[in-house]
Amino acid sequence: MSITPVSGQEVVTMSGHLFDAENGEVLIGATVYVKELKTGTATNEYGFYSITLSPGQYHFVFSYLGFKPIDIELDINDDLQKDMELTASSETLEEVVVKGERGDVNVRSPEMSMNRLSIKEIKSIPVLFGEQDVLKTIQLLPGVQGAGEGGSGYYVRGGDAGQNLILLDEAPVYNPSHLLGFFSVFNSDAISDVKLFKGGVPSEYGGRISSVLDIRMNNGNNKHFGVSGGIGLISSRLMVEGPIKKESGSFIVTARRTYADIFLFFARDTLISNNSLYFYDFNAKGNYKIGEKDKIFLSGYFGRDFFLFQKRFGIDWGNSTATLRWNHLFNNRLFLNSTFLYSNYNYIFKIREDEGNLNLKSSIRDYSLKEDFQYFINPDNTLKFGAHLIYHNFLPGEITTEGGFPVNEKKLETKYALETALYLSQKYKPFSWLNLEYGLRFSYYMMMGPGEFYDLDEEGNIIDSTSYKRGEAVVKYPGLEPRLAVNFRLNPVHSLKLSYNRINQYTHLLSNTTSGSPTDVWIPSTNNVKPQLADQVALGYFRNFRDNMWETSVEIYYKNMANQIDYKNGADILLNELVESQLEFGKGRAYGLELLVRKNSGALHGWISYTLAKSEREFKNINEGKVYPAKQDRTHDLSIVAIYDLNKKWSFSGSWVYYTGNAVTFPSGKYQIEGKTINMYTERNGYRMPAYHRLDLGATRTNKKHKRFESSWNFSVYNVYGRKNAYAINFEPDENNPGQTNAVRLSLFSIIPSVTFNFKF
Repeated sequence: MSITPVSGQEVVTMSGHLFDAENGEVLIGATVYVKELKTGTATNEYGFYSITLSPGQYHFVFSYLGFKPIDIELDINDDLQKDMELTASSETLEEVVVKGERGDVNVRSPEMSMNRLSIKEIKSIPVLFGEQDVLKTIQLLPGVQGAGEGGSGYYVRGGDAGQNLILLDEAPVYNPSHLLGFFSVFNSDAISDVKLFKGGVPSEYGGRISSVLDIRMNNGNNKHFGVSGGIGLISSRLMVEGPIKKESGSFIVTARRTYADIFLFFARDTLISNNSLYFYDFNAKGNYKIGEKDKIFLSGYFGRDFFLFQKRFGIDWGNSTATLRWNHLFNNRLFLNSTFLYSNYNYIFKIREDEGNLNLKSSIRDYSLKEDFQYFINPDNTLKFGAHLIYHNFLPGEITTEGGFPVNEKKLETKYALETALYLSQKYKPFSWLNLEYGLRFSYYMMMGPGEFYDLDEEGNIIDSTSYKRGEAVVKYPGLEPRLAVNFRLNPVHSLKLSYNRINQYTHLLSNTTSGSPTDVWIPSTNNVKPQLADQVALGYFRNFRDNMWETSVEIYYKNMANQIDYKNGADILLNELVESQLEFGKGRAYGLELLVRKNSGALHGWISYTLAKSEREFKNINEGKVYPAKQDRTHDLSIVAIYDLNKKWSFSGSWVYYTGNAVTFPSGKYQIEGKTINMYTERNGYRMPAYHRLDLGATRTNKKHKRFESSWNFSVYNVYGRKNAYAINFEPDENNPGQTNAVRLSLFSIIPSVTFNFKF
């Protein structure tokens, strides 16, 4: 039954926030359901809801997965502000669940190709070094592929790593990897909610053509102070949280550090003791309610990695972000979020010699302003609209020297660009069987001076150059980006969904690695590098069984990509003033089938995901113009995740993954020049790495609680049966057979056990 108000009919609005009763954290995606009307709404990213209906007496059900629902009867004759606190259910064992809303939201919602992760519910999944990791967990979902052995890099639906938009409290994170890719920068203690969009991307997001990973930080406990953390074999972490003013404001501070460098220092062999490799990161957030209709948030992240070899050369790199937000409620239907954002990624490559020092620096820095409105017309009709502005600063590279280092100093010109967008979207349910979300995003990009800009021919040669003054437009790229998601509900337990989105991408990652290298280069769209463009359509069938205990889905998708980037043979992208001359431009396509079967409750729960996919590229000057597989092309990708809660003390888990080896370019021949062997390459990505598979097991023992103190032990084994998966394959001369070459497999990890002690008080 629809409750869309009739013109002239009197209506009232009930609005408010839903909170966790234990710590005051807002509940994102919680449900407010009206029994008599058989409809409802969900809380937004700030736990706010608004529901408009005719005056009268109704039964409301407030619910959130893992919490006791509240069923109350209210007589509503005037607008009402109603905040509610939900209590965690002691009868529900902790589960690994990829959603946080009502059990049938996958059937009811128009959203498809979207997964939600609750960080509190993924602690059981065993991972490398025992470190809980959001980026490794999403790799177990259909359509998402891990980029390499143990790494945090990932590909989504045939796109590359630079086509994923990663947001931390709305601030973009340009390099999400620690420790050369084996850890992500996201400390799970600091995170409350994660949403991954693989397709059907809502119009409030833009800038990357493959996916959006939206990560929200915890607000902190506004009830009482607390300290928690964990001590592991390779890293430790600590979190402090508490109220600034009880019920009105709170803060949270988390810190994490690895300490392998401490053990290296005590090694007797100087080849080991003179090396260093570690990272640390720091998250902080505070919020304060300054009135009934206003709340401010301030959050930030800072993390660095350090690598030093033999005290001669090394690199340190890291991200820093800052988010300042103001929530304002104009009335009980109109919600505004104003946001100022700062993001900076930079690295410094260092060489230390007796005669002097050399430093190579590079960075990308953003300043952003966002205005996002949400208007709750009624439970079946919600509008979102807003404007975004990003000011980009690209420093491609700078060499500075100290002492008498025999290299000339050099600085590539800093590039400046302005990226803006306006968007409007509507969620509308005209009938009980039809649910729509549609919108339009208009993006506008402008490359600006000062600087010297070159026009290149197809071979990368300079044909002309123009000098531009500060603020003068070099090139402009407007783009219309329609978005659509449709849900045809066949009956209460199954539905058909259709989605379409078009997205423009104006910044581009140049990388020759799979998991993200510290020296990766981000470049802007210019007169020579056009924005990447993707159109994606997807169709899905969603079916639940046994009162939503079992959840199944089948999705097929097709993505067409224009202005794709690849490298010329022998490309040199590091500190190259004319890096654009090293690039080739073409088109791509990706298509596939994704299957998901989940068991959401019971002592044994988990999921099975399978992806059958293809990702191809076509460039005029690569592979003789013939279509070839992208490096992330994988035919099969299978993940099995199982968690068994034996009792309140013990929980066991396991995950098994299998996937087809990535496409790779191997030498097809060799020749010698002046006694040196030169490999000859022909077909791009014409070979395959060996198939990959691995089993991980884990166990968690929760100790008996003592008043305010809780603790647990987490045990995990990575790669249980010691599979020697290929990280790389090198071609080396055969010493026993002159003139012959051997393919040598490099494997990184065998069996790796880990143990972590977690505490909270």
